[in-house]
Amino acid sequence: MASVAISLAAIEAALRSQADAQQAVPMKAYMLDQFAFLGIRAGPRREALKQALQGLPKFTGVADELLALAHALWQLPEREFRYTAIDLLAKHHKCLDVGDLPSILALVQTDPWWDTVDGLAGVVGDVLLRAKACQPDVQRHMDACLEHPHLWVRRVAMLHQLGWRDQTDQARLFRYALTLASETDFFIRKAIGWALRDHARTQPDAVRQFLTQHAAQLSGLTRREAGKHLALIQ
Repeated sequence: MASVAISLAAIEAALRSQADAQQAVPMKAYMLDQFAFLGIRAGPRREALKQALQGLPKFTGVADELLALAHALWQLPEREFRYTAIDLLAKHHKCLDVGDLPSILALVQTDPWWDTVDGLAGVVGDVLLRAKACQPDVQRHMDACLEHPHLWVRRVAMLHQLGWRDQTDQARLFRYALTLASETDFFIRKAIGWALRDHARTQPDAVRQFLTQHAAQLSGLTRREAGKHLALIQ
C-alpha cells in the first residue's frame, strides 16, 4: 500500500531525528537490556508523530491500512516505533472491529513485554467494549484467549476490561482470575491483581468478598495488588 509506505517513511524520519543516544541507555536498562531504544520520551515521541502525519491522508475507517502501518512499525528495531504503533491503534480504534483481533494479537506475541502488551490490551478492550453494545457475547473471544498457550495473550484476556467501570462483566472477571490463579508467572499474577484493583473502584465490596473467599487460591502478589486501595474505599 503506497499510503502505508509514505506514512511509515515520514514517521521513521520524524522519530529518528529526535533520537537521543544518552537517554536511550537508561530506557534500555529499565527494560532489562532486552530491546533497542531511540531515547525519546512519550511527549516528544507523540509530538513527532503528530508532525509527521500532518498533510498525509487520515485513516477514515480503513482498518487494513491502519493495521498494515502498525505491523510495519513493529518491524523496526527500536521500541519507540512499537509505542507509536500502539498510539495509532488506540487513537483510531473506531476503525477496528472484532475481526481485527487476530492481527492485534499477532503484535502481542511479537517480541512481547509488558510495555507493548499492556498498550495493546487497551486497544483490544476499546474494540470489545464498543462491539459489546450490539454483540452482547463478544467477550467470548477473550474466553478463548484465556486458554491460549502464549502467556501474554492470557494477560491481555485478564486485562481487557480495565477502565470499563460499570460495564465490567464481573462474573467473567472473577472467573478469569480463578482460572489463572494457579499460574506462577509474575506478569499473570500481577495482571489478576491489577484487574481486580481496577474493578474495586466501582465494586469494592464485591472485590473484598472475592479476595476473602478465595484467599487460599490467589497468590500473595495478586492479593496485595488487588487490595492496594481497598482500605481507602468505603
